[in-house]
Amino acid sequence: MRKYVTEFIGTLILVFTIGCSVLSKQALAPIAIGAALMAAVYAGGHISGGHYNPAVSLAALVRGRLAAADLLPYWIAQFLGAAVASGLALFVINPPEQHPSALTGRALFAALVAEFIFTFVLAFVVLNVATSKDHPNNSFYGLAIGFTVLAGAVAVGGVSGGAFNPAVAFGASIMGLIAWANIWLYLVGCLAGGAVAGVAFRWLNPDDA
Repeated sequence: MRKYVTEFIGTLILVFTIGCSVLSKQALAPIAIGAALMAAVYAGGHISGGHYNPAVSLAALVRGRLAAADLLPYWIAQFLGAAVASGLALFVINPPEQHPSALTGRALFAALVAEFIFTFVLAFVVLNVATSKDHPNNSFYGLAIGFTVLAGAVAVGGVSGGAFNPAVAFGASIMGLIAWANIWLYLVGCLAGGAVAGVAFRWLNPDDA
């Protein structure tokens, strides 16, 4: 239960920061989001692994660092954290009603590719800096993870919204930042990116079970 509560809290911190910074149109939103994730990873990494992302949890399962019995509870905790954070962000900021437009055509495919690539990158970084036997007890893993999200948000935030996380996409949909009609692309693209990252880690590190 300690692991699940930690995942709930960490996801809440991440999504609340995203909601408040984006809804209030802060120019430094990507930095705030990356910093919040970094802090949450350092805070809870020793308890739950600091995933705060269903795609990262899936990558950890494929890599062999998360028990199959823990995957669904992790996902439930992460989505609940995102839902609570979204409600809190809407209350705190009280923004005008959002009217996101649904992506179609080339923009939809571009967003799917962007979410897949940067979720893969994020999960691959997490597995290598936070679970690899070559980096035991290192002090930089949270910084690397936070900066990966910062880089992705700056690079493709304007294309896909820069979620790289199904729970974040769920929360963003609740807040009206993402059209519900497009939620599937974040579920498919992000989870596929996480699964491929787990496979890539196992192939590149065959002796790191």
